[in-house]
Parts: sequence; structure tokens; C-alpha cells
Amino acid sequence: MAEERTELEERIIIKDQHTKEIDLVNRDPKHINEDVVKVDFEDVIAEPVGTYSFDGVWKASYTTFTVSKYWCYRLLSAVLGIPLAVVWGFLFALISFCHIWAVVPCIKSYLIEIQCVSRIYSLCIHTFCDPFFEALSKICSNIRVALRKEI
Repeated sequence: MAEERTELEERIIIKDQHTKEIDLVNRDPKHINEDVVKVDFEDVIAEPVGTYSFDGVWKASYTTFTVSKYWCYRLLSAVLGIPLAVVWGFLFALISFCHIWAVVPCIKSYLIEIQCVSRIYSLCIHTFCDPFFEALSKICSNIRVALRKEI
């Protein structure tokens, strides 16, 4: 009975990966757009001290800016959001496909082939260079350097 429950829970977990609940309050939980799109009225339009417009104009400008930004974004996302989501989904699926089916196998194949070359290279180095450098080290081992300070 316990095994049946865990199997059922695993099926639910696997299903939830594609149909999980999305957070409608915090829509940027990883903060990927934190620095990019934080543009408020005060960031774009500001009146320095001594050059103020009428209070009514300032309030109307603020309201117009805020509401037009809000509704233009909503209209653009309503019209272009789903088609762009399809395009981005297709693009990232294509990138994933290429990575899984082409890039990683090519890298693995290259590593297998280069391992063979590496062994041959290592054998050549040990066969030809090691005796030469051992002989050179024996020749140079008897060299003594003495420094004297002459007055």
C-alpha cells in the first residue's frame, strides 16, 4: 500500500513539472528584470526647484504617464505575449535540442579521440625527452656556483 502511494506521488510530481501553479503576485521570483524595467514617472520626468508647473498639470502628467505605461504594456503583452512566448519556446527548444543531440555528443567524441592522442604524445615524451633531460641533469648536477664579493 505504501509503495502504491509513493508511485502515485511520483506520477503527480512528474505531472506537476509541466502544469505547476504559477505565482500571480510575484511574477519575477528570480529578479531577472529588476534593473531593466523599473522606470517610474520620477525616473523620467522631474522638475528642479524653482521651475514648477501647475499642480494640476503635474498630477495629470503623472496620472497620464502611469496609466498609459500600464495599459500600453498590458495591450502589447496581450497582443504579442503569446506569439512571442511561442517564438521563445521554440528557440529554447531548438537550443536544447542542438545541445543535447549535437554539442554534447561532439564534445564527448572529441574527448575520447583526444585521449588516444594524449597517450601517444605521453609515450613519445617519456621515450625521447625523459632520457635526454635525465642525462642533462646529471651533467649539470656537478656545476657549483659560488658568489664572492670582492672589495
